[in-house]
Amino acid sequence: MKMKYLDKRGWRRLLKSTYDEKLTYFNGEEFLVSLIEMKEIRSPLVVPVVNKEVKVVDTDYKWMQILPADRKYSITVMYNEKWETLQYYFDVNTEHYLELGNARRKDIYLDVLALPNGEYELVDEKDIHRALKNRKITKADKDEAYSVADHIMTEIDKDFSQFKMLADHCLNALGK
Repeated sequence: MKMKYLDKRGWRRLLKSTYDEKLTYFNGEEFLVSLIEMKEIRSPLVVPVVNKEVKVVDTDYKWMQILPADRKYSITVMYNEKWETLQYYFDVNTEHYLELGNARRKDIYLDVLALPNGEYELVDEKDIHRALKNRKITKADKDEAYSVADHIMTEIDKDFSQFKMLADHCLNALGK
């Protein structure tokens, strides 16, 4: 498992950025929400998402990260320079630390990527299998990660708009 900080400290691709974070509540649930605005980058990043090539890092792109207190996943909503949504990136995590100035999550390798239209895919299965083989995680950890990923995909199928409403609320909480 990897500890990941929301402020992207140590990310070599990012040369200059601004960062803001706040605690907020939505439908009775607590979230730490952060926004990183990429002012200067080493190079753009284009990734495959549901068989499409999507640029997710470039100058003036923004990543809003949503860290729920009581869920086993976090969401990164990626925007271009015009605030158009590029993708929703669901990270399966074992723990969240909603500490302002030191917000972080313990990532367990498995992820779900979703396009703004609700199409999605499960990714990084090789990473979680490698982690199990190398004894970085247990079989129970792997099974739990798959259970969480299945839950995310079920929720997307059931009502993807819930994630759009959460993202809109979080952007408003940040004053955007």
